[in-house]
Amino acid sequence: MPAQIRKTLLHVETTLIEGGRSAPRPLKLIGAAAVVKNPWAGMGFVEDLKPAIHAIAPELGALLTGMILDAAGGGDMVEGYGKAAIVGLDGEVEHASALIHTLRFGNHYRQAVGAKTYLAFTNIRGGANTPVMIPLMDKNDEGRRSHYLTVHFAIPDAPAADEIVVALGASIGGRPHHRIGDRYQDLKDLGHDVENPAAV
Repeated sequence: MPAQIRKTLLHVETTLIEGGRSAPRPLKLIGAAAVVKNPWAGMGFVEDLKPAIHAIAPELGALLTGMILDAAGGGDMVEGYGKAAIVGLDGEVEHASALIHTLRFGNHYRQAVGAKTYLAFTNIRGGANTPVMIPLMDKNDEGRRSHYLTVHFAIPDAPAADEIVVALGASIGGRPHHRIGDRYQDLKDLGHDVENPAAV
């Protein structure tokens, strides 16, 4: 059962001035989204989601990863990354989660950009034009706050009630005038072990 993709969307945003000052290095944010038919729509409560996950998630992971890489100019260019899904009003949040919270989806992206960290994420239910908000963090260092960013856009006609919007996000660069430090300095100031931040 291949994914029934109604449309794809590529969002690219470049910030040249932030806070009234020119960016030393422009920040580029990229979002790639696919609007797909919810494979569980109209089926009532489905106990086993695995067959559709295995059939659809790898295809979406490969497609969206390719879109990101084309826009970024290659995996090495990507610094921050994340993922998101919005299920239409007739679906469950579990349906949105199912298509993005599987290694069959995320590993396409993770391997293509050479990442070490997990993919930050959002998964919600909403109607058409619900904002797609993809949280990002550094692909190799989850404590690097300069790359805590959000790709933000909307698709006016999606998701329909029986659809899911699935998206990947990327940044080339971090916030232009980053000046709040990283979590490691906070841990040091608080007397916490960087390797055991919760002190457990």
